[in-house]
Amino acid sequence: MQNNPKDSANFEDIYVSFYPRLKRFAQEYVVNEEDAENIVQDAFMDLWTKREFLSSQINLTAYLFTNIKNRCIDFHRHRIVVLNATHAMQEEFELAMQMKLQSLEALDEQIISDANIETIIDNAIQSLPERCRQIFVMNKIEGKKQKLIAEELNISLNTVENQMSIAYRKLREILKDYLPILFFLLI
Repeated sequence: MQNNPKDSANFEDIYVSFYPRLKRFAQEYVVNEEDAENIVQDAFMDLWTKREFLSSQINLTAYLFTNIKNRCIDFHRHRIVVLNATHAMQEEFELAMQMKLQSLEALDEQIISDANIETIIDNAIQSLPERCRQIFVMNKIEGKKQKLIAEELNISLNTVENQMSIAYRKLREILKDYLPILFFLLI
């Protein structure tokens, strides 16, 4: 058999001859049969697209096995990146859960049962700048949508959104010791 993949008949012979060996080789390194098949198929696609540039003097066996080896290396590098990203996301999630747990554990029961909680929140809302307070009350207390608030006050929706952002930031600062409760009351 001639080792020149330039014409389709020779390419088909090469494919039939090499595919089983290349698949076994790839499967030794990637374990999953489907992944091994994909790697070998990609190697043959690469061979087909480069067929015009390949010399008839190349060692086709060495070329194909080297191609498979490199693809297996790339496969594992990609999996390592994916696993590291997954691990980082899991760590971030665990950290967030730990922070929530610590926040709940640190929550003073006195705060929850304090009859003055409404007064504390009302004082915090009253400390907001007038326009900011008006928009916040219309949205969170009266339950109006931001678009409706913008129409009623004859201001842009963007202004309403900005004022709500300012209100949240200021309330977070003022009520930092009451954040767990604030979260549940204002959402």
